[in-house]
Amino acid sequence: MSTKLTQLLGITHPIIMAPMFLVSNVAMVTEAMHSGIAGCIPALNYRTLEELRAAAQQLKANKVPGGSYGFNLIVNKSNIKYDDQLTVLCEEGCDFIITSLGSPEETIKRAHAAGIKVFCDVTDLRFAKKVDDLGADAAIAVNNEAGGHRGNISPEDLIKELNAHLSIPVISAGGVGCKADVDEMLGYGAEGVSVGSPFIASEEAEVTDEYKQACVDYGADDIVMTERISGTPCSVINTPYVQKIGTKATWIEGILNKNKTLKKWVKMIRFSIGMKATEKAATQATYKTVWVAGPSISHTKGVLPVRKIVQHLTV
Repeated sequence: MSTKLTQLLGITHPIIMAPMFLVSNVAMVTEAMHSGIAGCIPALNYRTLEELRAAAQQLKANKVPGGSYGFNLIVNKSNIKYDDQLTVLCEEGCDFIITSLGSPEETIKRAHAAGIKVFCDVTDLRFAKKVDDLGADAAIAVNNEAGGHRGNISPEDLIKELNAHLSIPVISAGGVGCKADVDEMLGYGAEGVSVGSPFIASEEAEVTDEYKQACVDYGADDIVMTERISGTPCSVINTPYVQKIGTKATWIEGILNKNKTLKKWVKMIRFSIGMKATEKAATQATYKTVWVAGPSISHTKGVLPVRKIVQHLTV
């Protein structure tokens, strides 16, 4: 199948394995490339710049025709490593960068100078127009069925609205767990899809068996929105622990978020606390489980190799 996304990245199928915090890794993306799709890893999955550089070098060595690889950058002030991470990626090279949670202007300029394409997460038309004007290569339309940080607009409405006003390709993110879902998004006018949650329960993922099994056991009705991870609404599995701590920001966070001077610092602190909680849940067996996922886990029936999951999306 040929779409603008397959042409941009030289991939066989119009699918990106979405970047997932603490889940995505080199082994998963390598298998994705060997299966004819693109794969992406959050730069924040690496504690040091040396580890990020090593991952970029390894993926470059593992690349095969029909596959593609990239990295995700958090581009707002909550990511104090942003500038150095971008420098490493521009030095080592990759096929694409996905930007999230901030203005991609600097990323687009520096990445394009290094021959790297830039796709930008957007949740509405206002921000999508901005990234289009800045020269992004594609907009990733994060809809209300996405896992993790999600939007508020349905896949169909968001894809059609963006297509009507943008000059760049639209890639749909959220609500895809099988080939029928992929076909549906392409039918709405998307040039490709970004798929995350179905790959959590992959053999190559290095999260706990409990996290993987949760994606098998829980379904779409078990996904809830929480403000307790990053300060921005995020979809997670509604485990007993999530029920216990609640999903709303504390009253003091609510007050501080109304103060323009303090708001960014509150978000930075909440982001740091939330990421540590998510890391603990992903890498340790603990009752304090905050498992990030989207409703597309309803299609997850077992723990499978990445290549088998890709087959379910393409055959």
